[in-house]
Amino acid sequence: MADMLEVTDSTFESDVLQADEPTLVDFWAAWCGPCKMVAPVVEEIAEEFEDHLRVAKMDVDKNGQTPANYGIQGIPTLILFKDGEEAARIVGFRPKAGMMEQLRPHLGLDG
Repeated sequence: MADMLEVTDSTFESDVLQADEPTLVDFWAAWCGPCKMVAPVVEEIAEEFEDHLRVAKMDVDKNGQTPANYGIQGIPTLILFKDGEEAARIVGFRPKAGMMEQLRPHLGLDG
């Protein structure tokens, strides 16, 4: 199983913005039904594409500053960061194919 990195407001810059590889951050909360639906899809992506990206999770109830900085108003929100910048944003539940359609161009993957 691919490592799912837990990031916090205090580790976000070093773990995500300064990361050498693209990092997909899943902004979620324990009480969020759609977050529970998207979690297994995110885990699949982490496993399948572990050579192309890192996947991190941030609990928005425990970390308010980073979600506020990125204007996150609804969860789940997934943001792909590449070279310290936001490269793609997915809001709400999407099937894996829909997520990969948005992520693929930023990961150097064909098709």
